[in-house]
Amino acid sequence: MRVVSTSPSGTEILCALGVDPVAVSHACDYPPRVRDLPVLDRSPVDATASADRHAQVERAAGAGHVYEVDTDLLRSLEPDLVLTQEVCGVCAVDAALVDEVLADADVDPDVVGMSARSLSDVYDCVRRVGRAVGREGRAGEVIDGMRSRIGSVERRAPEEGPRMAVLEWLDPVRGAGNWVPELVAAAGGTDVLGEAGERSVEVPWNELRAAAPEVLVLAPCGFDEAETVARLKELADRPGWEELPAVEDGRVFALDGASYLTRWTPRLAAATERLGALAHPATFGPPEATRLVD
Repeated sequence: MRVVSTSPSGTEILCALGVDPVAVSHACDYPPRVRDLPVLDRSPVDATASADRHAQVERAAGAGHVYEVDTDLLRSLEPDLVLTQEVCGVCAVDAALVDEVLADADVDPDVVGMSARSLSDVYDCVRRVGRAVGREGRAGEVIDGMRSRIGSVERRAPEEGPRMAVLEWLDPVRGAGNWVPELVAAAGGTDVLGEAGERSVEVPWNELRAAAPEVLVLAPCGFDEAETVARLKELADRPGWEELPAVEDGRVFALDGASYLTRWTPRLAAATERLGALAHPATFGPPEATRLVD
C-alpha cells in the first residue's frame, strides 16, 4: 500500500505499525529515516520569536491555508491512502486542504482524517490507522504497550503531587490541553491550567501567576528542547516571574513538545514517564529535561 502522511502524528503511527509512507509533511522527523522521504508541503512560517511566529500563522491562515501542497508530487506518487488530520489547519496540512488538492490532482486515494482530544481518542486513532493499512493486530500491540507504560507510572506515583503547569506556547501564553492533563494526572501531578479533553487556551500572565505552579514545563508546539531553551526570556522578562513557586524552587523545565506532548502518537507513553520524573524525581529518578532555573 502506498500511503502519504500529511502530519507528524500520522507518520509516527504508520511507522509504529510497520508501514513507511511514500511521502510526508515538512514537519515529519520521527523516526529519523522519514527525513529522507519526499516532502509534500511547504510552510511560509519561519519566524523564531513566539509572538512573531504567532502573527505569521494568523496572517497565513487569514489568507487561506497555512501550507502549500505539491500537487504534482502527489499526482506522481499515485497513493492508495492519504493519512491526514482534522484538528488544526495551523499545526499541519488538514483534511480540508487535502480535499481541495485532490480535486485538482486527478488521483482518488482513500482519505483517513484523524482527530484526538483524549488518550482514548489517541488509541482510537491508532486503531483506525491499523484498520486502514491492514495492521489491526499490530495496532492492538502498540495500544497495549502505551497503556502498560502509562499505567506503570500511575501506579508508582505518590498520591500527593505538585501543582504543575504545561505551556504549549509562550507568547501569548497557552496552557496545554487535550490529553496533556491526563498525562500530568497519571504522572502524579495536578494540572493548574489545562482541562482534560479540552483544547489549549490562552492564559493571561496574571492568571498563570495566580495559579502558582510548583513545576512549570515549557513545551511549545513544534519546538524542540533547544529552541525552547532559547525562548526562556519570553517568560522570564515578565513581571512576577521570580515569585513563581516553580522558579523559586528551581523546577522550571524545557521539554521537547514536538516529540512528546503535542502529537497523538505512541511517544505519549514516554512523555508520561518524563512528567513523572519532573513531578516526583525521588520516585522516578532525575528528569530527562533541561532545567531552566537553578
